[in-house]
Amino acid sequence: MKNIGLIVNIKKPKAIEVATELIEWLEKQDMKLFLPTSNAQVLDRVDLQMPEEELASSADCILVLGGDGTLLNTARSLAHTGTPLLGINLGQLGFLTEIELSDLYQELEKLLAGQYTVEERMMLEARVLRDGLVIDKFYGLNDIVVTKGAFSRMISLKTYVGEHYNATYPADGIIVSSPTGSTAYSLSAGGPLVSPDVEVMVLTPICPHTLSARPLVLSPKEIVRVVVCSAVSEVMLTVDGQHGFKLEEDDEITILKAPFNAKLLRLQGRSFYEILREKLKGEDGRYARG
Repeated sequence: MKNIGLIVNIKKPKAIEVATELIEWLEKQDMKLFLPTSNAQVLDRVDLQMPEEELASSADCILVLGGDGTLLNTARSLAHTGTPLLGINLGQLGFLTEIELSDLYQELEKLLAGQYTVEERMMLEARVLRDGLVIDKFYGLNDIVVTKGAFSRMISLKTYVGEHYNATYPADGIIVSSPTGSTAYSLSAGGPLVSPDVEVMVLTPICPHTLSARPLVLSPKEIVRVVVCSAVSEVMLTVDGQHGFKLEEDDEITILKAPFNAKLLRLQGRSFYEILREKLKGEDGRYARG
């Protein structure tokens, strides 16, 4: 690793301070650094600025300083370039980020010494069709969610797997998650935990008003279709809980495996199950239930 991109969530506490120190440390290691233009201006390092797409193609890897949300946002923007991402946690839970702040430089020494592996994570693609035409397309690492707006009324969502009718859910919404997203919103809605090296999609209804509705695990070769049947409520499509798109009655959302994966750098050799044990503990140190 000689060419390093750095993307910083400057809204995080201590982000500017940590980023300034990190840049200084990397330069002492004779690394060539690139910053997105917005970060470079805030950090007063315009000599390192570069548009994000160009940054991704120029860097051997991208350090993402923030939390899981920052890493999700970066994956949506840049995963298609194939450049691996390494998350540095300034947030709280940190399922996706690899390095805690207390171990920052010790872990980065492993990176520079070539002591890392690259883990590929399946991503999702969602297309919104209105009157038979694709009006927008999105990519997500965690999940694609069709959900009701602020009012309490349920919505009605007709679902298909491929050409096969599945069910019409009177519910608060539907989550289609990747294996990575199985530890996020889908888990809270009662979906299963899925190892990230298993490529599947998980369809999980949100608060369905029926006793027969259960999460459904699907092949990545399938295409999920969701048709909005509600005219009276606000309905939204959200991607990774970060990007929203307002839907209308009869809109159809198709969800499938994306044509590329997100690549995440791993340094610590921790298994998915170790991370689960660590991250799903309750506040009192015992393991959280359900």
